[in-house]
Amino acid sequence: MWTRKMVSTKRGDFEVFVCGEGEPLCVTHLYSEFNERGDYFSDRFVNQFTVYLVNLKETGSSSRVKDDKELSMKETVKDLEALRKALNVEKWGFAGHSTGGMIGLVYGASYPESLTKLMVGGAAASQEYMEHPGSIYSRQNPLNPRLKEIFSILKSKEASKEEKAKAGREWTEMSLHHPEKFDEYFAKPSSGRVVNRRLDYYSFQELPEYDIREDLKNIGVPTIVYCGRHDAQCPLDCSKEIHDLIPASKLYIFEHSNHVPYLEEQELFDRMVADFSQL
Repeated sequence: MWTRKMVSTKRGDFEVFVCGEGEPLCVTHLYSEFNERGDYFSDRFVNQFTVYLVNLKETGSSSRVKDDKELSMKETVKDLEALRKALNVEKWGFAGHSTGGMIGLVYGASYPESLTKLMVGGAAASQEYMEHPGSIYSRQNPLNPRLKEIFSILKSKEASKEEKAKAGREWTEMSLHHPEKFDEYFAKPSSGRVVNRRLDYYSFQELPEYDIREDLKNIGVPTIVYCGRHDAQCPLDCSKEIHDLIPASKLYIFEHSNHVPYLEEQELFDRMVADFSQL
C-alpha cells in the first residue's frame, strides 16, 4: 500500500501517494485518479525509486480549478513544479505513460533544469496520432466504428453498470496484444479511475491544437522512450518520432505488447526501469 500525503503549494493542495526507496520520481496521468493501491504503471518503479504518484487538480482530494484552463498540460506542469518545491525535492525524474507521457514531454521541454531523467511511453508529440491508421481513434481504423459505439455506451445515462463495465473492458481489450489475458493482467486491485472533466478538457480543448514537436529539442535530460510494437492507441511511429526529436533519448520497443507493456511484458519492462535508474 502507498502512503497518502496532502501537500500545500502556492498553486493549491495536492494529494500524493508515496512508495519505494531511492531517488525521487514523479508519476502521474493527465486524467486519472489514484489512491493507496497505487496503479499498475507506477508499481513497476517502486523497487528502484521513491515514487510520488500525484493526483492532479480535480482528482481525488487535490484542489479544484477556478478556470478550466488550469486543466491544460502547460498549467499542470506548473503545478508539478510547485509540488516539487513544496516537497523540498531539488530535482526529480519523471515517468509517464500515454497522456502521462505527454505531460512528461511538456514538463521536460518547460523545466529541463528540474528533471534528472525522463521516461515517456505509449505517447505522441502531436494530435496527428488521431489520424494514424494504426490508431483505434482514427476513422481509417477498422475498430473505430465499434469504439464509437463503446463511447456512446460509457456516456449513456440509460446504460446499466453492467453494460458500461462490459464496454469498458472491450475498450481495454482493444489495447492488449493478447486480450484473452485480460483477467490475468488485471487480477491485482489497483487504482486509476478516469476523471471525465479532465478527459473532456483534453479531448475537446487541448487535443485539437496539441503539437509540441518543436519544443522537444529543449529536452536535454537523459530520456527513455518506449512503445509496444502493436500499440493501437499511439502507434509505434509516434514514439519513433519522439525519439528522433529528443537528442538524449533511447528507444525501447516491446515486440509482444500493445499499449500496456508494463503488464504485457513485465520482466522486460522491469529491466528497462533498472536501466532508467542508472541514467
